[in-house]
Amino acid sequence: MEKKLPDPMGRAISAYWVGNKKAAVTVYADQLEADELPAAYLFREESEMPEREQFALGLARGRVLDIGAGAGSHALALQERGLDVTALEISPLACAVQRERGVKKVLEGDFFSLPATPHDTLLLLMNGIGLAGTLENLPHFLATCKKWLAPGGQMLLESSDILYLYQEEDGSVVLDLNGAYYGELIYMMAFGQERGAPFPWLFIDFDLLQQYAQEAGFTAELLLQEEDDHYIARLQLA
Repeated sequence: MEKKLPDPMGRAISAYWVGNKKAAVTVYADQLEADELPAAYLFREESEMPEREQFALGLARGRVLDIGAGAGSHALALQERGLDVTALEISPLACAVQRERGVKKVLEGDFFSLPATPHDTLLLLMNGIGLAGTLENLPHFLATCKKWLAPGGQMLLESSDILYLYQEEDGSVVLDLNGAYYGELIYMMAFGQERGAPFPWLFIDFDLLQQYAQEAGFTAELLLQEEDDHYIARLQLA
């Protein structure tokens, strides 16, 4: 019998859906204090989403692939706009909730290993480009995105520059120049007694993203920059 992998995020989403409105995932990161992510946040309506997410949803077109769809809120918002959207999610529990919430097209599996089909928009919100994990893996991530993109397609992604985490009180920045890129963090999530395996997650400043994108054959456009260093960018094949 195949052993099920820990899925704290999926369990929190499922618990909230069946009635535990206080369900929350505990999020650990190597550069941050432990924090709680209420599952309720993943079930918000479009009107409750941050401006940057609403902005990105408004730019989606054609066949949309919502990568790392979670509880399916972005996919549902796009369905309401009349778009043909597929919610891609690796968590079986989250996929089940998406279907019950009314997401019409749910694709369960790993973005990197599933057979790719062409889409006009790849949507990567809530720092979805973090799926690349590390700078070293970013070229592989972008190459995989190419497989999922239809001719003339676009990637709409959210990330943020987290340099502020390394600022001293006097405004100076202390970095280990021999270490990894400062936007590479290691995360681990827990729900109740269930703990997931540690995983890398990438936050990338736009200038560096643009450099990697160009090397991979994309153009990169900064569409929205917020005061908290979050941004929305669009990548298209050059």
